[in-house]
Amino acid sequence: MSSDDLPHDGTAGPPGAGLPALRGHNAALLLGLLRTAGGAGVSRRELADRTGLTPQAVSKITARLRADGLAAEAGRRASTGGKPATVLRLVPDARHAVGLHLDRDELTAVLADLTGAAVAVRRAPLDFAAGAGQVLATAGREVAALRAQAGGPPVLGAGVACPGPLDHTTGVLHRVTGAPRWDGFPLREALAERLGLPVVLDKDTNAAALGLAQGIPSGAGSFGYLHLGTGLGAGLVLDGGLYRGPRTGAGEFGHQTVQWDGPRCGCGRRGCIEALCLAAVADGDLPRAARALGVGAANLVELLDIDRVLLGGRTVLAHPDGFRIGVAEALAAQARARGRTPVPVELARGGARVVADGAAELVLAPLFGRRPGALTPP
Repeated sequence: MSSDDLPHDGTAGPPGAGLPALRGHNAALLLGLLRTAGGAGVSRRELADRTGLTPQAVSKITARLRADGLAAEAGRRASTGGKPATVLRLVPDARHAVGLHLDRDELTAVLADLTGAAVAVRRAPLDFAAGAGQVLATAGREVAALRAQAGGPPVLGAGVACPGPLDHTTGVLHRVTGAPRWDGFPLREALAERLGLPVVLDKDTNAAALGLAQGIPSGAGSFGYLHLGTGLGAGLVLDGGLYRGPRTGAGEFGHQTVQWDGPRCGCGRRGCIEALCLAAVADGDLPRAARALGVGAANLVELLDIDRVLLGGRTVLAHPDGFRIGVAEALAAQARARGRTPVPVELARGGARVVADGAAELVLAPLFGRRPGALTPP
């Protein structure tokens, strides 16, 4: 079989069966274009023009994609002088991905189709600080119920997003703030065994940023996603690609020290932006919380020269206008001091599901030519 092709991957078999090898770069390029085209579809000639592949290569790869059920004909286009072109489209329900958001007090699970749209959603209480036993049991129960709720469709794998720090490449957690018993735990491996699915693990903010970056061409833009919920972190997309850092340490935004004698943070230091924000929220002083978040956002813009700032997380969603305006004011003041146009601030799309949806994208992205990380088999 040519490396340009995806292998056959029937939907029968044990949980997790049906995972494409994802090794066909050209197949991934075509699938990405089919995904972007949506229901309108795209012709083989257009696929060849946009990828630089020969018409023969496109025909061979799309035949394989059709045989695997990933693509289908979507009619013909009106002739412009020659033979009417057959249009192909992605088949959204051909495969699915699980997205799990393990927050400190709640689990959110989504089952997404190939477009990234959620076809089933579940939520359950979770005590992340309690450690692996309770978390694994809850995840196993909720994923099984999620798949049953959707009628047991073929699933490629599970993307799992949780608080950091962690090592994305090994799937091992480190000293999660407020949850020390997770230090050194191989969560990816344990979840793969419990779920019977290939698993990819990442920080919650990275997963959200990856999902938000879909549709942005590689190299086309940079943004910072700031997530204020039970903690504070950032996901960074630089030049169109998710940036984790060599040790998945990028985006520990909440632990910038901005007040030497400030309140004690859960990380053990004083004056972190996370501690300042959460203390202000606890005091009911939302303008102060927004100002603290704005200071951090201004630091991020100053450091990385990003194009925009996106805000999310349950605390932001509870008071969206107050946080958006407060952060925008801080960035406007920074811009005036620098004599330039302020970086825009927006609420991230996806609302409360932004992390869970992004976790599903951890699985889906490689199928369409984006490579956020490898799946680990069960």
